Amino acid sequence: WLVGMLRGFVIFVLLSAMGAWAFGLNVLAAGVGPVAIFLLGCFLSAWVVGVAVCALITLFGNRAEAFAWASVNMVLVLAGIYYPVSVLPRPVAVIAEAIPLTYFLDAYRGHFGFPSDFSAPITTGLALSAVYAVLAHWAFRAAVERARHTGLLLKMSE
Repeated sequence: WLVGMLRGFVIFVLLSAMGAWAFGLNVLAAGVGPVAIFLLGCFLSAWVVGVAVCALITLFGNRAEAFAWASVNMVLVLAGIYYPVSVLPRPVAVIAEAIPLTYFLDAYRGHFGFPSDFSAPITTGLALSAVYAVLAHWAFRAAVERARHTGLLLKMSE
């Protein structure tokens, strides 16, 4: 996870520099604190998704890999990485409201003058991340135990 965070930070810095050069966008215009909280939210979301994907692969083997890649892309679209969640149809927006990354993106957008769709996005995003982290780790532990009992863990190591 730490290596992934470091890699993600380096990519963020490189893309920020390219954005500043190509479009004049200063990602630090909001301040170092909001950027740090935004990155923390991104890393927490990635952690939860990563542990959940590990649980799925442990349960279903390599068959779950395609679903894992597709689900990550779907989460990004639903979380509003390309647009605010307020433009989504209400049933889809309800699903987006269950994704912690949605709140971190909303809070970061708010620092650039866009209206926030949520009253306490950072607090909500952190709370959802904590709940999902516990659930993902519980699911991973259960998946490992099941894989031990069914012999899938041994088969996957071959």
